[in-house]
Amino acid sequence: MESIELPPGGRLRFWPALIKPDKADHFMEVLTSDLAWSQRSIRMFGRQVPQPRLTAFYGQAGVKYRYSGLTWQALPWSGALAELAKQVAEAAGFEFNSVLCNLYRDGQDSMGWHADDEPELGTNPVIASVSFGQSRRFDLKPKADNGRSTVKLTLSHGSVLVMEGDTQHHWVHQIPKTRKALAPRINLTFRWVYPG
Repeated sequence: MESIELPPGGRLRFWPALIKPDKADHFMEVLTSDLAWSQRSIRMFGRQVPQPRLTAFYGQAGVKYRYSGLTWQALPWSGALAELAKQVAEAAGFEFNSVLCNLYRDGQDSMGWHADDEPELGTNPVIASVSFGQSRRFDLKPKADNGRSTVKLTLSHGSVLVMEGDTQHHWVHQIPKTRKALAPRINLTFRWVYPG
């Protein structure tokens, strides 16, 4: 496990291969075929645009999550997601009640700069990101231009990245587009969503 400090009080914990290759292969296959993937539109710059990836949201009964003008009602945990939630909770030392799932079909699917700082995630949310399939670059940069450098990681098949502390207050992150021919990638971001 690698630990990276993100001043003033954020931290990343990174396991490049927490989930062994044979299990990671299994999860990639099952999640690709079994989850209720859809392409929803979000509000950006005053207009609705399709998200450049497929998404799905699962979790405990009654969990709702809102971001970018979208409201998600959690679908019941699948067997594979429940198994992963338990394994990731043990590594992170934190329980999760939901997971936002993203399927990046190729290099043109992406996630723009953002912070996971919605009110229902609490003051200092713990976000655990699990990756399967194609490796993709993950960038973080400070929200304020304070001379700190961008952090770049490669999220590979079976890796787990935990963002914690005040990371979401002071840093933003992205999965950039690339013109390279890339295979599909699934990313699961486990989180605790508070009611109301």
